[in-house]
Amino acid sequence: MGKVIAGMTMSLDGFINDQSGSVEKLYLDFGVWHTVSSFQKMLKDTGAVVMGKHVYEMADPFSWANDDYEFQTPIFVLTHTPPTKYPRGNGRLGFTFVTEGIQSAVSKAKKAAGNKDVQVIGANTIQECLNASVCDELQIDIISVLLGKGLRLFENIDTDKLKLERSKIEEATPTRTSLTFKIVK
Repeated sequence: MGKVIAGMTMSLDGFINDQSGSVEKLYLDFGVWHTVSSFQKMLKDTGAVVMGKHVYEMADPFSWANDDYEFQTPIFVLTHTPPTKYPRGNGRLGFTFVTEGIQSAVSKAKKAAGNKDVQVIGANTIQECLNASVCDELQIDIISVLLGKGLRLFENIDTDKLKLERSKIEEATPTRTSLTFKIVK
């Protein structure tokens, strides 16, 4: 059975976007990062994705939800209100909008993923997963940039019930360090 992995890129000072909501400075190594063997392995091992509606809408989904998107898997979008129009997918990548909460979204993604992993992306969605204790691993990529202000991933987390055990550190690119933690249950 695969794992449920919550993953996010953040600045050295702990922000996942800047004060205007931009993530641009966190992905200056985007092209190089996509060639790293651990990133390629993660894509190969991923069978489904859970994301929040905010991540889904960060860019026009009709422009990114195609053969070029790195996750060619079923994508489960956690939302209160599903959109009336959305990309139909391509036979590998497809969308399911889940209104019943994070546990339902993760359960559906695990079923779709089979023996592969489920990747959870997006700050609010990761916070919900961590608080609901439905994640097996937390992967944080630290970028060597300071943003000063913005959104922090680890606010709104019930830290008293979250126990982490470091399992891996990797210098993925010259500006990106990947930290993986097992979530102790």
